[in-house]
Amino acid sequence: MPSPTLGAAGEQAAADYYTAQGYAVVARNFRHGRAEIDLIVQQARPPRLVFVEVKARTDLRYGYPEQFVTPAQQQRIRRAAEEYVFRHNWPHDVRFDILALTPNSQGFRAEAFEDAF
Repeated sequence: MPSPTLGAAGEQAAADYYTAQGYAVVARNFRHGRAEIDLIVQQARPPRLVFVEVKARTDLRYGYPEQFVTPAQQQRIRRAAEEYVFRHNWPHDVRFDILALTPNSQGFRAEAFEDAF
């Protein structure tokens, strides 16, 4: 399991990544029931909310970060996203991404898996 420091640094790297791509960060660590959505970003055109699961790993010997998002976790994230959409009366599209992070000399190497689930 990644350390809390790695997790916090990874979530900041994810926010920086999406901001650099032109998205606006609208929420971090949104909780609903047992689910937590690491990052919610908004795309302006076309209007879309993106619910991002951030996975950071220091070592790839046990697998790639994106492989650690289980079907049960995906289902919890979907339910939490439905709640967020309902609370904020969001009328547009949504997408679910996984942002896989691995450390490198500049901080993190980020690989986005759009529409991951």
